[in-house]
Amino acid sequence: MAKQQDANTVSSLIALRTTPEAAAYLKLKPSTMDQLRWTGRGPRFVRIGGRSIRYRQSDLDAYIDAQVFSSTTEADASLLRH
Repeated sequence: MAKQQDANTVSSLIALRTTPEAAAYLKLKPSTMDQLRWTGRGPRFVRIGGRSIRYRQSDLDAYIDAQVFSSTTEADASLLRH
């Protein structure tokens, strides 16, 4: 069991992306990622040490999944909830 947890931890660390990498993946500018992080409206992130920000691939994918809407009305209502 411990080996499986170690393997999960290692694979999670390998999948960490920097802000520019995460921005490129989402087709956004790094400054937009910073703004989304500051307002709490972006993908979840990992703070390593005191200043390094990284994004897990699974969190980027979850963020994309949360941005799927059936109509613009639904999307606009989502903006009001934040």
